[in-house]
Amino acid sequence: MTPEQMRDASLLELFSLEAEAQTQVLSAGLLALERNPTQADQLESCMRAAHSLKGAARIVGIDSGVSVAHVMEDCLVSAQEGRLLLRPEHIDALLQGTDLLMRVATPTNAPQPSDIEAYVALMAGLLDPSTPSALAVPPMAELQLEAPPVFEPAPAPIIEAPVETSEPAPRKNKRTTEGGERVLRVTAERLNSLLDLSSKSLVETQRLKPHLATMQRLKRMQNNGLRALENLNVHLKEHALSLEALEALEDARRLLAESQQLLSEKNAELDEFAWQASQRAQVLYDTALACRMRPFADVLTGQVRMVRDLGRSLGKQVRLEIEGEKTQVDRDVLEKLEAPLTHLLRNAVDHGIESPEQRLLKGKSEEGLIRLRASHQAGLLVLELSDDGNGVDLEKVRRSIVERQLSPAETAAQLSEEELLTFLFLPGFSLRDTVTEVSGRGVGLDAVQHMVRQLRGAVVLEQTAGEGSRFHLEVPLTLSVVRSLVVEVGEEAYAFPLAHIERMCDLAPEDIVQVEGRQHFWHEGQHVGLVAASQLLNRPASQNSGETLKVVVIRERDAVYGVAVERFIGERTLVVLPLDERLGKVQDISAGALLDDGSVVLIVDVEDMLRSVDKLLNTGRLERIARHGNQAAEAARKRVLVVDDSLTVRELQRKLLLNRGYDVAVAVDGMDGWNALRSEDFDLLITDIDMPRMDGIELVTLLRRDNRLQSLPVMVVSYKDREEDRRRGLDAGADYYLAKASFHDDALLDAVVELIGGARA
Repeated sequence: MTPEQMRDASLLELFSLEAEAQTQVLSAGLLALERNPTQADQLESCMRAAHSLKGAARIVGIDSGVSVAHVMEDCLVSAQEGRLLLRPEHIDALLQGTDLLMRVATPTNAPQPSDIEAYVALMAGLLDPSTPSALAVPPMAELQLEAPPVFEPAPAPIIEAPVETSEPAPRKNKRTTEGGERVLRVTAERLNSLLDLSSKSLVETQRLKPHLATMQRLKRMQNNGLRALENLNVHLKEHALSLEALEALEDARRLLAESQQLLSEKNAELDEFAWQASQRAQVLYDTALACRMRPFADVLTGQVRMVRDLGRSLGKQVRLEIEGEKTQVDRDVLEKLEAPLTHLLRNAVDHGIESPEQRLLKGKSEEGLIRLRASHQAGLLVLELSDDGNGVDLEKVRRSIVERQLSPAETAAQLSEEELLTFLFLPGFSLRDTVTEVSGRGVGLDAVQHMVRQLRGAVVLEQTAGEGSRFHLEVPLTLSVVRSLVVEVGEEAYAFPLAHIERMCDLAPEDIVQVEGRQHFWHEGQHVGLVAASQLLNRPASQNSGETLKVVVIRERDAVYGVAVERFIGERTLVVLPLDERLGKVQDISAGALLDDGSVVLIVDVEDMLRSVDKLLNTGRLERIARHGNQAAEAARKRVLVVDDSLTVRELQRKLLLNRGYDVAVAVDGMDGWNALRSEDFDLLITDIDMPRMDGIELVTLLRRDNRLQSLPVMVVSYKDREEDRRRGLDAGADYYLAKASFHDDALLDAVVELIGGARA
């Protein structure tokens, strides 16, 4: 490449940056002028932006850019001088010119010469309607509704070079902040590496604290040793010592005193060093983290324009107001927020805002208003997106639920407003009967919810009929740091993100109940399933014999479970360290981190863990958690497994046996019972015959073929009391057959005692 070509390449890149900055000024100014066409400051800023782009395009030799910018400048100057009043068609055309200029600056998307000629003719017609070649402004439906393409320059450093234009006024571009500070482009990988190193440095400095505490302890031990030597000296004065002994004693006192003085000085230096190192490491980490933070406005590029253009294409007048544009957010979070925010804004324009005629009939202004507010709250980015539209037609949602066979009509009629709104987040659910360019494909709020969950956040929809809707989103400010509860499971540390924790609690043995063969406890008016973290994470079961059980209540949407752990270590702010890609997806784990002492902690993937719980429930492999304090007593009690698909029968038999002193487990069908028999030890099986998945005859047959279980006593309790039914059960291997028709308490209990004796071993 020749020096001239290198220079041209650099100038083209600079022109691209110039175009990106100035087209943003034009877009914002033109949208403001649409509401107030005579706003002098906006007219001035738009004219200057077009003028600057014309001069820059002339310098780099892009004639198409000169032509487009020139006719835009003529239009804006005419408006400044009062010769032209900007109407919506003028704004449409100027916005088209803004898009063209951005395409001109993007070599891979450059417009054709015919596009430039058509645009120049269009502007000429708008400025002078008598011109024969005047063209009508194309309807907004034909315009590109997405934001203008953003030019991504090469990651190589760029040398700042002044661009001579006819308007040398200072301008802010992508490489300067509002305060005029110079900005350099750094690759994401280097930023991630810097943050990783700074976080490790911060953790390493924390390891100085226990070392310093040990040195202080050593200093106290030396003090005690010196005092002991002084006491020895006092006692030895009563005895006559040789000169050599006195000198040796004095040397010991002197050396100990000198070492104590030296240790004291070095401890003070180490203390000062540890404090300074921790401060510098904290500043280093905070600075590295700040490098990843970007203003929320970065994700809003083109959104105001998109809302306006989409509204125009639908025959609506819509305005987007934004608050909190300077709110700082992690760049990774910003990137992942762009798609859901765009969808929610398009959804608000299409579904929420009414047509001008409908709004006037309701006593509203013709122009619909969408508000987007960003703020920080308790380490979270809180977004509120509201509109003053029609809200959600709940009856239409109810009809759609029934039509899509998601719920019977009787049940749908009883659904509350909150329950109806949750259906809008289901995959494939749409209120549009026909597919348009904007909606009706069923790819809607479920995609928004999925992307927000990937950010460890949550989204909630509220609405008021006839007044509008409001989406409330909460996501972490950064994915690099997570506030977590650190617990111990199987003598290892694990962290649960606080965003998914409902509460922490201590459960007494009497608080744990058996329902449907599984352990539950009462929490806020509902039974919550209890699972062992050791089983989910494949760790050894706890041997703790304490009186209470430590439980973390986790929630993901409507799924709530209590996870039993060994102990709570405490809340920590953890720097997220991604797992090595070669490991793939580790079940129930999302990432790692380092604690203050340098030890490793694994961060739990709560959504994945809940899937693991569902899988264990479906396969019947969920283990019971021993009730602390009663393990010895339970070990001495005989265990009975009750298998019946009727909840009433199961509970009746369970309570009868419990009251007689037996330890009872239950299973909901033959398959569930077979899984329980293979994983636990029992003294007796009581089973029904007619059950789903596996009936009682199949269960008994499998049991008698198993070497370990073939001698287990079996009682069949069934409604079938015919002799052939009785014979069929006994032939399969049952030891006792009891008909439910003649069932009474004593008959069951007497049969149990006859088969296995009393409750105690």
